[in-house]
Amino acid sequence: MNITYLSDQDLAVRWGIARPTVWRWHRENLSFPRCVKLTPGCSRWKLSDIEQWEASRATT
Repeated sequence: MNITYLSDQDLAVRWGIARPTVWRWHRENLSFPRCVKLTPGCSRWKLSDIEQWEASRATT
């Protein structure tokens, strides 16, 4: 299974927001997907988690 990871910059572009907003959502929004720390200084989000989160927001 091939897992795709997205950076904070990828997410900011995807949603048309600033990178600090991604991290604020990560900090403050309990429903926002948790990032995965791949190496020190390299945090990414699983695309599948992001798509699931987007789908849950579309239904509310």
